[in-house]
Amino acid sequence: MTTFQLTRQQQADYQRDGYLIVRNFLAPAEIEKLYAIATGDDLLRKHAFDLNDQTGKKTRLTLWYNPGDDAYGLLTRSKRMVDTAGALLDGDSAVCHFHSKLMQKEPRVGGAWEWHQDYGYWYKNEFLFPDEMISIMVAITRANKQNGCLQVIKGSHKMGRIEHGFAGEQVGAAQHYVDLALKTMPLIYVELEPGDALFFHPNLLHRSEANLSDKARWSLISCYNRQHNIGYNEPNGSHTTPVKVVPDEALMEWETSGVQESSGFLEKDKDEALK
Repeated sequence: MTTFQLTRQQQADYQRDGYLIVRNFLAPAEIEKLYAIATGDDLLRKHAFDLNDQTGKKTRLTLWYNPGDDAYGLLTRSKRMVDTAGALLDGDSAVCHFHSKLMQKEPRVGGAWEWHQDYGYWYKNEFLFPDEMISIMVAITRANKQNGCLQVIKGSHKMGRIEHGFAGEQVGAAQHYVDLALKTMPLIYVELEPGDALFFHPNLLHRSEANLSDKARWSLISCYNRQHNIGYNEPNGSHTTPVKVVPDEALMEWETSGVQESSGFLEKDKDEALK
């Protein structure tokens, strides 16, 4: 298997736009395996919880901190994920896995995500350097306008952090600044096929509509951080623990265990990573 490597143009695009789409980042067989686990793993289902949007619709997610030897852990620890994150992050200390989320936006009932920046959440965890953090979304099922794909405001990461407050059970960005951003910068619908990946900056404004279609939208979002970027109000030590990188082929070729309790799942009543 050939390891994915960013081009200089892709790096420049990320710095300019605040996001980068990479098509076919994962192969179809890898996505099939991840989808089967996502829909069939009892532990992932057990630790899933709902967050309500402003209308009361629910988005379901499972969040964990410690990537293990299961398929999802091997993906987040893979050379293509970690090296690509490192190529886009400022700084030169080791790359660490902050947390991963399995997003489960079910047909007709999956709720919206309000306009926000990830650093609108993470600032409250007292991370000081947003340029040393990144999120990688891998589409497990197709994401399009009909099932509530992600929307981003291109270049909005250059605004820096803007004020956030609660919108339903979510944290939302100040609408006045969102409106100004939409007057100034392009709105992009991030439509993805299974296996496509989106890399995005924590200050990029993004949202998604409710899923009113008859197709589910499932995705994995893994968040990475430089080791020296300490979250002074973040109790989980994963964000300063260097990733134990594995080869890309581990996902398909290694014998994988099921997701373990040692993955460090977040429970809804302890969702400090989300507030």
